[in-house]
Amino acid sequence: MLKQRIILAIFLASLAANAVGVLADPGWLCLPAALLGWYVADLMSGLVHMYMDYRPCPPGKQLNDMFFYAGSRESAEYLALARDRLARINAFERLVYDFKNHHPRPDALGRRSLWRLIGSTVIVATLPLSLLLLAAQLVWSVPGWVVAGVLALLTGGAFAQFFHGSLHRAHNPWIVEMLRGARLLMTPAAHQLHHDTLQRDFATNCGWSNPLINRLFAALRARGYLGDAGLEPSS
Repeated sequence: MLKQRIILAIFLASLAANAVGVLADPGWLCLPAALLGWYVADLMSGLVHMYMDYRPCPPGKQLNDMFFYAGSRESAEYLALARDRLARINAFERLVYDFKNHHPRPDALGRRSLWRLIGSTVIVATLPLSLLLLAAQLVWSVPGWVVAGVLALLTGGAFAQFFHGSLHRAHNPWIVEMLRGARLLMTPAAHQLHHDTLQRDFATNCGWSNPLINRLFAALRARGYLGDAGLEPSS
């Protein structure tokens, strides 16, 4: 837990340090650049969501036993089953399974901790990129609008799953409600359109990119990709 808090603190400190670069070189381009970065983060959340929803789970791992388990998921039997099945797959395959598992049990995502939602993204991508941006500012004169755009992208990307989880949680931090009020985060009602069909509105940040992703999904579906068999694990 301490290690996780330290990593998260370093990431947040790097974001704050990068924000100084925006304040040092403010200009009218900073706002459109930040909005563009926020859009790209939303687009990435949707593309990843679409891919993970329809990517088949690895066959032969008996993940269906866990997915379709009818009893209590807090029982010793289920917990032992889950440990056994998850031990058979790697970290990426667990993420793929989690996306399938989310559909019949959406509220479970809202109960997960902040670290479980964003930890892997921070470690693998956004923390290294944030430190790289900070290093670039120390070496070169990076325009403030470039920093603003990248900073918005990193923030939206890092917290994408947290924002997704907030759509399945009754009570959220004030910052989430404020961003929803400013139309920078989508509402649970808007996200419900995805759960109603699983064939549209995959983006989970602000939803601005959903019209584009919906057209891409329809095109891929028409060509025989993204079949329904990928939505649930098989034996």
